[in-house]
Amino acid sequence: MFSEGHARQSARVMAVTPLREQHASDALERAMETAQVLLDNVEHVVRGKRREIALVVAALACEGHVLIEDVPGTAKTVLAQALAHSVEGATVSRIQCTPDLQPTDVTGLAIYNQKTQDFEFRPGPVFANVLLVDEVNRAMPKTQSALLEAMAERQVTIDGITRTLPEPFLLLATDNPIEHEGTFPLPEAQLDRFLLRTSLGYPEEETELLIVRDQRNGHPLGRLRPVIGLAELRNLQRAIEDVYVDDLLQRWIVKLVRATRGLEIVDLSASVRGTLALERASRAWALIQGRDFVVPEDIEELFGPIVAHRVLFTPSFVASTRSLGREEALRQFWLCCLELAPRPR
Repeated sequence: MFSEGHARQSARVMAVTPLREQHASDALERAMETAQVLLDNVEHVVRGKRREIALVVAALACEGHVLIEDVPGTAKTVLAQALAHSVEGATVSRIQCTPDLQPTDVTGLAIYNQKTQDFEFRPGPVFANVLLVDEVNRAMPKTQSALLEAMAERQVTIDGITRTLPEPFLLLATDNPIEHEGTFPLPEAQLDRFLLRTSLGYPEEETELLIVRDQRNGHPLGRLRPVIGLAELRNLQRAIEDVYVDDLLQRWIVKLVRATRGLEIVDLSASVRGTLALERASRAWALIQGRDFVVPEDIEELFGPIVAHRVLFTPSFVASTRSLGREEALRQFWLCCLELAPRPR
């Protein structure tokens, strides 16, 4: 039989639990509003690409990094700048990659001060909340590798001293896939550090007409104003933890990523990092869609952007799908994985 003390303790627990649930619900609602405000603000500049913008916002909510790969003139850099300038109080920096860019141009270096007769550290552009790395494939491999520690561990080690990067830290990199002269393809280890890879593509005719009218009196990026603060951004990132993922869907995510390890069309399959990324990104995507739970459609939508850049396809598969385009190749890849890991009933 319970004592009076146990009864009082049980009553307190029962009273606190609904309060915690209500607090989590309120935090999720505020996070959903933050995500929508951010989406709407960026869409004032990047027209007709709400899904692609949502993918980048999902990565921001997951504290992940984004690789935007597309042909010139499709607003890759504009998207990154619009997102950066939508967060008030965020420090923004940009690196324009060239073949002569050195690792210290990214991380910073120690410079001798004659007055103090000592070395002083001058931080590089990587010490920012939002870092735009434009045309990342133009930088040499040793410069690209200078970003690996920053992307994976939110820190850089210079002259034996480890320095922590600001929180939050988001890296947005752009890549031009059609140019080959003076470029250095990203190694698989660095591609795996990106939460997702996406492309924007050309706009529809009416959207392109709207873009022309928007820029009649100057670029709309110059008129963009911050709509959220760093505190709201951190709340958005914390709210991801409260989005529910059923055990059945978690098992499906694991099976889908493991399916890449049994495909004949894949030379290098996705690692556990891909599993973790897909699970977390699914929660962020559900929140952006206005839900506090993940559904199978969220996983289907994100599988390509999250997993495809983590695998290395066989030359025969690349050759057979070259004329079909990237979207059709990714669809075939998805169907192969789905055959090994069917959608749960």
